[in-house]
Amino acid sequence: MTTATAPPLEPTTSDAILDAAERRFAERGFDGVSVREIAADVGLKNQASLYHHFDNKQALYEAVLARGVDLLIGVVEESARAGSLRDGGAAETVGSYVDRVVTYLVAHPNMARLIQRASLDDDAAAREIVLRLVRPLFDGGVRLLRERGDSWPADQVPHVAAGIYHLIFGYFVDTALLRGVMHDDPASDDAIDRQRKFLRTAVPRLLGIEDTQGDRR
Repeated sequence: MTTATAPPLEPTTSDAILDAAERRFAERGFDGVSVREIAADVGLKNQASLYHHFDNKQALYEAVLARGVDLLIGVVEESARAGSLRDGGAAETVGSYVDRVVTYLVAHPNMARLIQRASLDDDAAAREIVLRLVRPLFDGGVRLLRERGDSWPADQVPHVAAGIYHLIFGYFVDTALLRGVMHDDPASDDAIDRQRKFLRTAVPRLLGIEDTQGDRR
């Protein structure tokens, strides 16, 4: 007996609103975007229709950030479960983590810019939201790094975490700049593959993990 496969779920109106808001907020920040614009992007009659799904602009902004950051936290937690940085497969553990994060950022091209803009936003409430949501992600990364224990002094581990964050996320934040200075489209499949291989070499080296030859091929 053949079991019927359920059809994929259609995106909800809330999903469509979040997608449009993510794109707009990544482009212009919290203060630079109106609820009316987002409603128009989704095809709603007016902004009052959007308020059936989200109480106000701040609630929508927080929902956009929470959706993206929660997925990234899931990547960090999955990597922590996948293996220890202390065991013989440390390089592969780090490589797997890098692959998961890069895959996520490729699939969600607005997220890196959204987090950057949120951190620079003049709106105090918006800044508080992003700090509250991103801090667990940063703390999770620090916990992963501290598993090594012998690579960096304890007081430098947060700085190493910040450096790795910029190394991975900076590429996706600055695609417009890189497009102007590189002889290639930084968002092309080939360029992303080269960046992925570079990160699989660079991040383990930062952690003092030498066995990365397999990742450089």
